Amino acid sequence: MDHRARPYRSVLYIPGSKPRALDKARGLPVDAIIFDLEDAVSLEEKVNARATLKEALAQGGYGNRVKIVRINGLDTEWGADDAAAVTQMDADAVLLPKVDSPADLDALAAITGDLPIWAMMETPRGMLNADAIAAHPKLQGMVMGTNDLAKELQTRFRADRVPLLTSLGLCLLAAKANGVVIVDGVYNAFKDDEGLKVECDQGRDMGFDGKTLIHPAQVEVTNTAFAPSEAEVDLARRQIAAFEEAEAAGQGVAVVDGKIVENLHVATAREILAKADAIETMAAG
Repeated sequence: MDHRARPYRSVLYIPGSKPRALDKARGLPVDAIIFDLEDAVSLEEKVNARATLKEALAQGGYGNRVKIVRINGLDTEWGADDAAAVTQMDADAVLLPKVDSPADLDALAAITGDLPIWAMMETPRGMLNADAIAAHPKLQGMVMGTNDLAKELQTRFRADRVPLLTSLGLCLLAAKANGVVIVDGVYNAFKDDEGLKVECDQGRDMGFDGKTLIHPAQVEVTNTAFAPSEAEVDLARRQIAAFEEAEAAGQGVAVVDGKIVENLHVATAREILAKADAIETMAAG
């Protein structure tokens, strides 16, 4: 499945140093997993975590979930060795934290070769260089690091995320312009389903492909929020049918539920059905 067509509704962080968590992740209905060697791993476990994660990935069992490994920054004592280690793992992509510019991705690609790269977008300079980062030939996806970004911007927390909207929008524009995946940042209150749903709905309305998660309890809410609803699927089917009928009659537009349906609406409808089919395929696998 093409990386842009496959679902990325739920992208769960899992510590690369904890065998129990690595095993539990095999049974979670997430679309992708970020196996973390960075923030979720203590300093004394940094080196050992590479071997622990390599063994877990070699054992398999993660099905068709996308397997992404987040390394430590290349400016740390672990980053370069992390990057080299990932090339020997059964991973689908490598995730670089705190990407400021395409040069950071060049430095990583010099180690990881043809392995697809994802970029953590969590610094002010990264926001200003978002388009150039998204245009990098090895880049496959962008992950919003909203906690670090909020810290760097010295914002105050607001449930509506107004202080972060400019940054979120810049990265969204960059990702969409360059055809790469983009997933929203984490929601820290993992027991607050209502607050999570509000933030998921905001991210989905903005155009994010999915959301990063810090706890398995967040998966169901997120998967539902970023999947086409039954109503959306039904409307998409009716729009396509009505437009095809109008075309057969020599007309350029159709009307569904009192609203005009043109080519652009049909294109969106087909994307909705394709995403619903892809989600069904993922679940079956």
